[in-house]
Amino acid sequence: MAHFQVNKTYQEINEKIKKGQAVVVTAEEIIGIVRKKGEVAAAREVDVVTTGTFSPMCSSGAFINFGHSQPPIKAARVWLNNVPAYAGLAAVDVYLGVTEPTTDDPLNKVYPGEFKYGGGHVIQDLVAGKAVHLVAEAYGTDCYPNKRLERQITLAETVNAILCNPRNAYQNYNCAVNLSNRTIYTYMGPLRPRGANANFCTSGQLSPLFNDPCYRTLGIGTRIFLGGGVGYAVFPGTQHHPGKPRGDNGVPLGPAGTLMVLGDLKQMSARYLIGASLLGYGCSLTVGLGVPIPLLNEEMAHFCAVSDEEIFAPVVDYGYDYPAGTGRVLGQVSYAQLKAGTIMLDGKEIPAVPLSSFVRAREIADLLKGWITAGRFLLGEPVELLPLAEPRPPVDDPHRDS
Repeated sequence: MAHFQVNKTYQEINEKIKKGQAVVVTAEEIIGIVRKKGEVAAAREVDVVTTGTFSPMCSSGAFINFGHSQPPIKAARVWLNNVPAYAGLAAVDVYLGVTEPTTDDPLNKVYPGEFKYGGGHVIQDLVAGKAVHLVAEAYGTDCYPNKRLERQITLAETVNAILCNPRNAYQNYNCAVNLSNRTIYTYMGPLRPRGANANFCTSGQLSPLFNDPCYRTLGIGTRIFLGGGVGYAVFPGTQHHPGKPRGDNGVPLGPAGTLMVLGDLKQMSARYLIGASLLGYGCSLTVGLGVPIPLLNEEMAHFCAVSDEEIFAPVVDYGYDYPAGTGRVLGQVSYAQLKAGTIMLDGKEIPAVPLSSFVRAREIADLLKGWITAGRFLLGEPVELLPLAEPRPPVDDPHRDS
C-alpha cells in the first residue's frame, strides 16, 4: 500500500464544503499550482479539482414515464414528436435514445443526410420547457383497455424523466482523418479526402477521466454535474476498456474508460443538453458533464496536474482503417497541438477541428466549482471504483485466450 504525506477523506472534505472552507480549483488552475508549489503542497492546499466536457455523446437517452390515461393504456409503440421510443418496458414507461431519427427522416437516401431531428432534439425540447407531441398505440388488455393515446406533454407533466446514458465521458478518443479519395461523413464529422482535415473530441486537460486516469476516485456513486443538474456515475460505461496502452503518466493513448451516468432530467438545462445533427451520419446529443476530483493525497494532485502537452490522441484513418477494423494508428498527437489548430501528417500541415466545446467545458468546471464553494454540492464517495484492468475470463471458459 502506498504511503502518502497527505491523507484526506471524503468525510473531511465534505465537512469543509459544508462550512464554506473547502478550497476548490478547476483542472486548468491546478496545473499552475502544482508546477509552482509541488504535488504535496498542492494536495494540502486544494481539496477539490473540478473538470468539464461538452461533446456529442451518442450512447445517451432518457427513461420517461408519461403517466396513465383514462382508461389506462399498456403502450406497445410510442412516438415523441414523431421520434420512436422503446416501449418494451411497462405500461407507460419508455426509453428514448438520442440517435433515433423521426420515422419519416430520409436518412442517407439523399446523401449526405441531414438528420435534422431525433431523440436528442426531443430531450433538448423537453428540458427547454416545450410541449412534445406524444402518440401511443396498444393492443389492449383487460386491465389496460385503451388502444390509442395522443396528446401534448411537457417535462413537468411527466411522472418521471431520468437521463440515463450508457456511455459518456470517453477517456481519450481518436483524432480522425480521411486518406481516401472522397469526402466521407462520420460520427467524427465530415472528413475531406487525402488527409485534408483532422477532427478530434474531448476537452483535453479539462476532461474528467484524464484527471483521474487510474480511477482512484471514480466509480459507482460518484456525484457529478450532468446536463446542468446533479447526476451520478452508476456503473462503468459500455465499451469501458481500461486495459488500453498508457503513457508513463498513466493516461491512456486511445479510447479507454467510460462512465454510465444517471440523473433527474427535470433538474437539467437545455444549455447543457443540445440535440446534434451529424451530416451524413445521424442524430446525437451534446452532453455537458463535469466530475469533481477530491485531492485525497499527492498522487491525485499529480494526476490532476496533467496538461494538454502530456495527453496524446491516436490519429486514425476513417477512410479505410476504421471501417475495415484494422486497428492501425498513423501516429500520436498531443492535445496541445490539436488545440493549436493544426497537426502534421505525412509532412503536411492540416487543420484540426474539435467536436467538443472548450468554452462550454470551462464553463461547466467553473459552475461546478461555484456549487461546491457555496456548499451546494457535496462529494459522493463511490461504493465501488471503476475497474482499472480488464477482467480475466474464468478458468473454465473454453473461449479464453491460450
